[in-house]
Amino acid sequence: MRNIKAVLLAAGESSRFWPLNEAPSGKTRHKSTIKIAGKPIILWTILSLMKAGIKDFVVVQSPSGDVEKALESYDVDATIDFVVQEKPAGMGDAVEKARELVDDYFLVLNPNHADAHHFVKSMLDVWKRKKPDTVVVGRKTEAPWNYGVFVLGEDGKPVGLVEKPEKGKEPSNIRIMGIYLLSSKFFDYHKKVSKHHYSYEEALDAMLKKESAELMIMERETTTLKFPWHVLDFARSVLDEWFRDGWISDDASISERAVIEGNVMVESGAKIMENAVIKGPAYIGRNAVVGTNALVRDYTVLEEDVVVGANAEVTRSAFLDGVHVHSGFFGDTVLAEEVKVGAGTIFANVRLDRKNIMAEVKGKKIDTGRRKLGGIVGVNTKIGINCSIMPGKMVGSNVVVGPATLVDENVPSNVLYFTKGEKMVVKRER
Repeated sequence: MRNIKAVLLAAGESSRFWPLNEAPSGKTRHKSTIKIAGKPIILWTILSLMKAGIKDFVVVQSPSGDVEKALESYDVDATIDFVVQEKPAGMGDAVEKARELVDDYFLVLNPNHADAHHFVKSMLDVWKRKKPDTVVVGRKTEAPWNYGVFVLGEDGKPVGLVEKPEKGKEPSNIRIMGIYLLSSKFFDYHKKVSKHHYSYEEALDAMLKKESAELMIMERETTTLKFPWHVLDFARSVLDEWFRDGWISDDASISERAVIEGNVMVESGAKIMENAVIKGPAYIGRNAVVGTNALVRDYTVLEEDVVVGANAEVTRSAFLDGVHVHSGFFGDTVLAEEVKVGAGTIFANVRLDRKNIMAEVKGKKIDTGRRKLGGIVGVNTKIGINCSIMPGKMVGSNVVVGPATLVDENVPSNVLYFTKGEKMVVKRER
């Protein structure tokens, strides 16, 4: 199996991931470099693939080299080569950049699968038994018009694909899951198609029509990382896949009056204060502090140096390095590095009508598919006391949100945003 390498595609702009695509350095970053439960997202993918026996990786990154920098401080028993895609010219162009480093067969996937081993182990088993030119994975869907779907032959094998077919004219209800095992014949097909953003899909479609292929229909879902709220899904996947048994570092300080229930991971230097309650699954990072009477629960990850102040409630949220919050409610919320939030601020996570949360991404309203979603806040933003952030709203990086402000729209980066109030003095009749 040494000739099977995994090509991880980590060179895109991540523009739909705003504001989390803005790094503490002030530059943009690839979404796979964001740290969840102590490691970059891409590293969790690499570790998962290693569980499936993959030891050799080719990471396609942007000219900034941000992915390589994100991984350089981690010791991994694997060979990782890096290649550069100069411009975000699509998936086909990205795979071409790895051409000289792969052998007769190789895997292609995005770097956001903490559970990749579940799929890849099965794919490799099929490949070893049947030696097809392509092994792909799919999953049944009730809305195939929203996805790329496979065209199936009479024997149920894939003979093509269609991107977002017209409703009512779908060739199948098996959507593409985005993990591929390909033979090097792919490059011959890619050479023949015109070069555009979807040349990968066009070349694969042509290859499926001509070469042997196997389709594995999976019962389990895998994580996607298209929009910023998907960080919450990835955090859940990591906690479920990698932290099934709780543990507490010997160097952590836990009050005798604190309550810790379920699978909770507490890293070195963390402090859990009096009457704090942590209900797992949850991850408490290095040197993080959970204050007196605070409640942290249900798939929350607090990264390094995070401070959750007294009387705060945090649920199903991700706080990246250096976040400090005081009392308030934080539901289904992502706070990027060094965000500071004043006391009494509420991140609402449910609409009054209980319908799905809508979010604005690149000027368009998106149905998040989530009944519960709080706010998404970019790096180094400061939010004052007694603010209210409405469900699904995003606040950019380096923003100052004034006290008692209602955030009911997305807030761009690098602005001062506040509600201008008027003082009223009404004389009372005696």
